[in-house]
Amino acid sequence: MADSAAPARPGFRARFGLAAFAGLAAGLGQVPFSMEVLGVMGLAGGFMLAATADGPRAAFKIGWGFGTAYFALTLHWIVEPFFVDVARHGWMAPFAIVLLSGGLALFWGAATALARWLGPSLPGFALAWPVAMAAAEMLRGYVFTGFPWALPSYLWIETPAAFVARLTGPYGLTFLTFALSALTGWALSRSVPRRAVIAPLAAAGLLVGGGAGLRPDVATPGPDAPIVRLIQPNAPQHEKWDPERIPVFFRRQLEFTAAEAERVPDLVLWSESAIPWWLQNAEPAFEQMSRAAGPARIVVGLQRRDGMLAYNSLAALDGTGQVTAVYDKHHLVPFGEFVPLGNLMGHLGITGLASRTGFGYTAGPGPQIIDLGPLGPALPLICYEAIFPHNILAAPERPDWLMHLTNDAWFGEIAGPYQHLAKARARAIETGLPLLRSANTGVSAAIDPAGDIIASLPLNEAGYVDVALPPPGAATVYSHTGDRPWALALIVALAGLAIARRRFGIDRRTPRA
Repeated sequence: MADSAAPARPGFRARFGLAAFAGLAAGLGQVPFSMEVLGVMGLAGGFMLAATADGPRAAFKIGWGFGTAYFALTLHWIVEPFFVDVARHGWMAPFAIVLLSGGLALFWGAATALARWLGPSLPGFALAWPVAMAAAEMLRGYVFTGFPWALPSYLWIETPAAFVARLTGPYGLTFLTFALSALTGWALSRSVPRRAVIAPLAAAGLLVGGGAGLRPDVATPGPDAPIVRLIQPNAPQHEKWDPERIPVFFRRQLEFTAAEAERVPDLVLWSESAIPWWLQNAEPAFEQMSRAAGPARIVVGLQRRDGMLAYNSLAALDGTGQVTAVYDKHHLVPFGEFVPLGNLMGHLGITGLASRTGFGYTAGPGPQIIDLGPLGPALPLICYEAIFPHNILAAPERPDWLMHLTNDAWFGEIAGPYQHLAKARARAIETGLPLLRSANTGVSAAIDPAGDIIASLPLNEAGYVDVALPPPGAATVYSHTGDRPWALALIVALAGLAIARRRFGIDRRTPRA
């Protein structure tokens, strides 16, 4: 009796559709869905489909479809800013999600094609794919000003595996996530014995268990620890600059600042762009704020001008309402706070979404430390700056804590604000530093050096919360090494795979997964 024929491999269109489906599953590993197992299985599915591609060109298409679906799901909130002013910007929303998700997916497509070229056989591809994909994610975090949102490493933020980032940083943990996914895909392929499934289970256990062992001991704030009050005015973006609503939101923040408590706060944090007045014209507002705060210091987000230049800034006020320090945001949002080729784009009707100054803000000189007296040195981060780990490592010295002022009203209510909060937690874990964030509409939170939220205000709720400032933890390995060791390791690994392919003539047959 003749042997039964092997099952036919699905056509390219079917595999492309399956790759998109796998990308959606991988995206469900991210906050707010936090389905970590499904996220790893989705990444494994993308690996398996790319492993059977007929050469690098087909692998690029599979990787691109996989990445496009992943980024479309994780970044679906990107359309929200365009609906704040529908008449001016609403038409750009569909282009934004299509171009952003498809553009970011080019990194994954190129990495998949490179891995397919470096590893034409299944074992070779299983080695090359995690390296190439991790290198692509690191490039995504740096090139064209960078946009490291939805890194695969963030799917672990609710698990002990997140503490591995204390050693590796987000890109090293991203490599380990891709490696686990490739191992899972390899173990599930038809050419591998069933008992091989033990390997990814053991690797996942090692990743989670190793992370648990790296969890730091967090010191409890002492009885004399400074008290910080986080102010959340809950000003919807479409009302924030309405002349009739501006006094309402300002009075609300003054009332929260002046609210009585068992202990008078040492510092009051107002959110990004908390007041509408330019720094040069804000003295009357500062006087009211100082009266409300009593002896407490205040840090407030606002805008400032210097000649024709405008900045998204924050100002630190002492107990008398005098400005003691100013910080200008240096890592701006493309097309949000500044527009590349501004004059040309302006003629096309494209202006910065978040800026009220035409073509946008000017970038500040870089990270800087603000001395807040008894509260110690703090590193200010304005909104988007918190998603970049290298912004913190570039500080001139190690601060005692991270101060994050943001306006997440732009990000909608489903995923954006929670993903932004997750990245703030990741920064605390990677550096061993507490992070306190005041967000316009939420989520305002105090995060300890282990990344745990110790106090918070819910999304879309006006209020304030007082919290004792946690002491800094010990400097992590990653805070000393930064991303350079991983960048070098990935370059060496890719070079080694290329040399091995040329020298040893790796089998070029396409295996069936």
